Amino acid sequence: MFIPNLILYEENIENYELGRELLDRYKKYNVEMRTIENHNNILEMREKSNKDFPKMKRNLIIGIRKTHKFVPNHKTSDFLVPYTSSGCIAMCLYCYLVCNYNKCAYLRLFVNREEMLDKIIKTANKSEKELTFEIGSNSDLILENTITGNLEWTIKNFVPNNKGFLTFPTKFSMVDPLLSLEHNGRVIIRMSMNPEEYIRKIEIGTSPLKERVEAINKLKKAGYKIGILIAPIILLEDWKEKYTELIKYLSKNLSEEVKKDVFFELIFMTYSYVHRKINEEAFPGTVNLYDSNLMTGRGMGKYSYNKNARAEAEIYLRELFNKYFSNNRIEYIV
Repeated sequence: MFIPNLILYEENIENYELGRELLDRYKKYNVEMRTIENHNNILEMREKSNKDFPKMKRNLIIGIRKTHKFVPNHKTSDFLVPYTSSGCIAMCLYCYLVCNYNKCAYLRLFVNREEMLDKIIKTANKSEKELTFEIGSNSDLILENTITGNLEWTIKNFVPNNKGFLTFPTKFSMVDPLLSLEHNGRVIIRMSMNPEEYIRKIEIGTSPLKERVEAINKLKKAGYKIGILIAPIILLEDWKEKYTELIKYLSKNLSEEVKKDVFFELIFMTYSYVHRKINEEAFPGTVNLYDSNLMTGRGMGKYSYNKNARAEAEIYLRELFNKYFSNNRIEYIV
């Protein structure tokens, strides 16, 4: 379990069973705790300098989620759903949650899980068709589960006598608590993959490639529906070599059960001015992900790969998948 340096929490979390459990548990570790008014506006966090970013990631915020708006989605789910956490303790150098200086990348836990799941269940059961709810777009629920047990709780309370499906992506391998649960095929777990060197140098603090593959094999054996994200696709100088190695490794090490019906999502990296500034000061000497020769402006302070670079990469990756995973579908490339 993650032991933070500091816990900042809204006082009213003590009105919830999970809130009381978390505070009682962390008191045993003598973690410093302070109350805050609003988990979404913590001045002392926002005022920290960029070089303090890794230290800030060692803090834990606990509050009550106030926003419950479902956002329509047209990829592997029908809705993106705000759920039990936001942010992460890992330090991926491209993290899209680093949206505003030190505001929203640290781990926040929300204790009103009953309220959130109840809305999902009611929406699912009212629908004429089976809906799929993406519950992990703002955090990594496998990681969060090691602290709260929320993922196990969610599966146990969603699956019985309810319609619809839950789905979430992860970069972590701590899946053993899920293997014995009755999920009835209503949970779709999507493992994010990248070349091992990229994981080690860029996806700092996440599970190694080998462990991710072992985890997905175990999940499939336990009957879960499985997907794989190749994400984000990062076009460094050696990208062709690295992604060829990755796809070969997956072909060799994924179980035959997984390879029978796994689907893929391919997502190119987006980057930003904020990432550049934080990474330069917080992670000096790490990989520089900004390449002016390959990137173009995309919205306010954001960068994406230009049309030519992306077209070349897409053609190359499709050829790799045609060779090694010809029987599996690519859901989309973005």
